[in-house]
Amino acid sequence: MIKTLRLAASALALSLAAFAIVPTAQAKPFTAKDMASLERVSDPRVSPDGRYVLYALRTMDYPANKASTALWIADAKGGAPPRRLAASDGGANSGRWSPDGKAIYFLSGRAGGVDQVFRTDLAGDKAVQVTSGALDVGAFRPAPDGKTLVIAQAVFPDCPDLACTSARLEARKATKASGQVHDKLFVRHWDTWADGTRNHLYAVKLDANGVAAGAPVALMAGFDGDTPTKPFGGDEDFAITPDGHDLVFSAKLVGQDEAWTTNFDIWASPMDGSAQPRAITAANKAWDAAPVFSPDGKWAAYRAMKRPGFEADRFGIILHEEATGKERELAPTWDRSADAIAFSPDGKAIYALAGDVGQARIFAIDIKSGKVTALTGDGHVTAFDVGPQGLVYAADSLKGPAQLFSLPAKGGKATQLTHVNAEALKDVAWGEPEQFNFPGWNGETVHGFVVKPARFDPAKKYPVAFLIHGGPQGSFNNGWSYRWNPQIYANAGYAVVMVDFHGSTGYGQAFTDAISQHWGDRPLEDLQKGWAFALSKYGFLDGDRACALGASYGGYMINWIAGVWNQPWKCLVDHDGVFDARGMGYSTEELWFDEWEHGGTFYDRPADYEKFNPVNHVKDWSKPILVIHGGKDYRIPETQGLGTFTAAQRQGIPSKFVYFPDENHWVLKAQNSVQWHGEVLGWLDKWTGNTRPVE
Repeated sequence: MIKTLRLAASALALSLAAFAIVPTAQAKPFTAKDMASLERVSDPRVSPDGRYVLYALRTMDYPANKASTALWIADAKGGAPPRRLAASDGGANSGRWSPDGKAIYFLSGRAGGVDQVFRTDLAGDKAVQVTSGALDVGAFRPAPDGKTLVIAQAVFPDCPDLACTSARLEARKATKASGQVHDKLFVRHWDTWADGTRNHLYAVKLDANGVAAGAPVALMAGFDGDTPTKPFGGDEDFAITPDGHDLVFSAKLVGQDEAWTTNFDIWASPMDGSAQPRAITAANKAWDAAPVFSPDGKWAAYRAMKRPGFEADRFGIILHEEATGKERELAPTWDRSADAIAFSPDGKAIYALAGDVGQARIFAIDIKSGKVTALTGDGHVTAFDVGPQGLVYAADSLKGPAQLFSLPAKGGKATQLTHVNAEALKDVAWGEPEQFNFPGWNGETVHGFVVKPARFDPAKKYPVAFLIHGGPQGSFNNGWSYRWNPQIYANAGYAVVMVDFHGSTGYGQAFTDAISQHWGDRPLEDLQKGWAFALSKYGFLDGDRACALGASYGGYMINWIAGVWNQPWKCLVDHDGVFDARGMGYSTEELWFDEWEHGGTFYDRPADYEKFNPVNHVKDWSKPILVIHGGKDYRIPETQGLGTFTAAQRQGIPSKFVYFPDENHWVLKAQNSVQWHGEVLGWLDKWTGNTRPVE
């Protein structure tokens, strides 16, 4: 077998213990404030020679309710301890190596509050500004020859240059009128109203000192679309060919149908800006994403879906042979969806990150044979990068936040490179997780997790937090979360039960597909059977003191079971959940999602929207319900939460409404998160009679 696949079996045995901090005998509760205050590791990048790993470390100033990010360097073999780059003073993120490994580029807002590219050397003592201007740089990528940067900036697509965009933005600030005029949908997306700008890419030439020289060259002139994609795209959305001749990027060409199509294409544009972008994947009307190139330039690869309009379709891996233009899908029978891909150093394999039966693993796929080999074991890999000697990846689990690990290409055990938060977590007792499975809908195997209370006594019974994940095409999995973390409940004296119902990801595409147009029956059956199975298997669960909680689709399910399956629950918690399917269909921003899930538009398929509509069962509500919603949630607008609260209050059902005007579909601010957890745990305690351990 090729060298890139020769990883020792010991690498597959990465256990939950690798992520956990072993507590002392004097264990203390792990609180929401503790969680919000943790440092966070992300974005590992291996140096070109493979000796070092550059990564970001986010630090929270809790009293100021503000986070800052710094760049750190670790020895890729785990020898010397990691060190912080002093050039991070003033803020630094998105660290990237120069092609020769002698410089580090990064983004910082220290230039008058405008994000620009800076650089430092390997010592990391001083920062030199590389780009300048009035517009933020949102992402960037160095060209292979080290003489050019590709940067992303938000511009008006009809403007001939950056000065035009700056002038137009300044004119807007000067006017006293506040009215906004829109003539097509996507007037708002996620948590932001449309302002007419698009993320566009520009080539910036660098002088001998590595500083921008000359005006940026537009690579997407007149293109009505965004790269990076909004709202969460980054430099993974574009790549530069190994010979430096072309830029390749993923984008949706905007038209009247932007709000209801998922037709992202791969586009190519010459790096000198001499021609308009040309679509490479126009034949595929579904989603094409994240182009990458083999080191020798022989192959290109990208991720592609097959069904237009379905955002949770399987991402297959498409290989494109540069010499012939021929394409084929790599490992077409591998029933997993690739979340990220990269070529091995020798170009003979592709590494892919994918969910897998409650875990998230890195796989190696042989380009010639299509053979798939798992390279990591239990846990939740969140990001990885490829170096000449192997892989470096970030991974977390239900028992600990993310750390960095290196995995040598020649085989051997994964080496832990970081031990972030070791001091903060050394006295914490973790709730022990266990994965289980049972026959669910249609007799098919369904998986879930139970997490024991942190100070577990097998002779006792414990109240239960029954968590329902969102998506719905998602998974709680064996991973760490800063929003729905089972350890917070486990440390508050609760046992936790989570079921990956039909519709969850990582169990094959047919399993994921099963929820579409079946929001209220198949997953409900899984939840009911999973709850019954957990009660029969785990005697420490007190079924008479249980509350159900969920967000997004999980919040929808809370509103649904409030009317059709409320018998087991002492209380309910709905965060940003759908209350009325009709209102959702006419007010959500990404229409492609709602229309796929219900089989079409509301006016064409009203019966399909009403079939599992919680609003139709309000008369059967009886259980106390806590409703939480964010004012900047444009995915499920705040009127959905107000409707839930109104339905409960009008019937005299015990209920509370917690409103965060500055939060979107998630609760991200540290002090808001602590308040959120205080309200939720207080609600559970009230209705289950739980007494929390002394904090």
